[in-house]
Amino acid sequence: MSKTNGKRLAIILVTSLFFLWGFALNLNPILIPHLKKACQLSDTQSAFIDSASYIAYFLMAIPAGQFMKRFGYKGGIIVGLLLFAFGAFLFYPASTTRMYGFFLTALFIIACGLTFLETAANPYITVIGDPDQATQRINFAQSFNGLAATLAPLIGGNFILSGKTLSAEQEAVMSPQQLNDYLQHEASSVQLPFIIIGVVVLLVAILLIRTPLPEIEEEETTETSHKSIFKEKNLMLGVLAQFFYVGAQVCVSSFFIRFSHQVAGIEEKSAAFFLSAALLGFMAGRFIGTFLMKYIAPSRLLAVYSVINFLLLILAVMLDGKFSVYALMGVEFFMSIMFPTIFSLAIRGLGPKTKEGSSLVIMSIVGGAIFPVIMGRVSDATNIQTAYLVPACCFLVILYFAMKNITVTKLKLAVSH
Repeated sequence: MSKTNGKRLAIILVTSLFFLWGFALNLNPILIPHLKKACQLSDTQSAFIDSASYIAYFLMAIPAGQFMKRFGYKGGIIVGLLLFAFGAFLFYPASTTRMYGFFLTALFIIACGLTFLETAANPYITVIGDPDQATQRINFAQSFNGLAATLAPLIGGNFILSGKTLSAEQEAVMSPQQLNDYLQHEASSVQLPFIIIGVVVLLVAILLIRTPLPEIEEEETTETSHKSIFKEKNLMLGVLAQFFYVGAQVCVSSFFIRFSHQVAGIEEKSAAFFLSAALLGFMAGRFIGTFLMKYIAPSRLLAVYSVINFLLLILAVMLDGKFSVYALMGVEFFMSIMFPTIFSLAIRGLGPKTKEGSSLVIMSIVGGAIFPVIMGRVSDATNIQTAYLVPACCFLVILYFAMKNITVTKLKLAVSH
């Protein structure tokens, strides 16, 4: 196989990973209302579904980066897929016991696998081709993550959500056995979907084991060779921006179904359809954003989208009925380019420190574990609509990162001329 064909096949296979982890993470907005019923949880307790997923990124990102320094990108990808499959298979015993802690453990193991995948795939797709097209390339690959984000709530809503939620009065008139049967039936609906996910992930792992992936040689530069990774100011600011972005993204999506029901009176299956439509906009936004970056600097586009998202979330908090839901759907579109753009800008120019820097950016995904819990507490103390001020504030931090990168780009252009 020629070097060019080898790189092309590598890009195709690695891009498929973006779909896999996107599908897994975007089942969380389905699992939150589902396990809230099945395990009888509060909003704050149900938010720990996101925490179990995203805390793994904080704990495992650096070990994943160190693993790849020794065994390469391919080794990290294989380990990630195996952990992913194992966690998916654990959903079967978790559902039979209906123990919330067991579900959280399974989600944590899945997320450990996803941490390896993201720590490997994001920098790999960034550095495998022309450096000048790195941000466009990662946005294109992340578009398939967006496709998965669209399909996950649609498929999960159909196969996991029953559409039947008991009121306190209905539960009160049921016998303990009737209530237990209802809860057990709700919990068991996750079994088949997660078994299928586990099998598919295992098959992808086997395919990748049998396929050679070209290892990327990251050249050392005088600019980065002797500087501590923690003195890379743009990287550190990128880590902070990614922390707030993932927190905002998870907050917006994870409470979408609850928001739609409480604010607009939309029942859960219909709300899952609305979420799927919003995430279709998220996917379209990735493709459109990739195209726009041919004409607009990524940092400028990131700044504009940050302002728009802040304003849309303020509207979601202030408006009533379906208009507030439509505002949230708009946020999904304008979030589309943020993760890959922040990632690419943050690790730009790191040379041999790319794996290490990527680990830190992936580590910041822990924001998805923290902000939903804060939002859940705000929701329990006030209401779900007011709680959406939490992600609104996050976009101001992203705006600051974008503005800093606009300034850096202007300085580099001035020096080059």
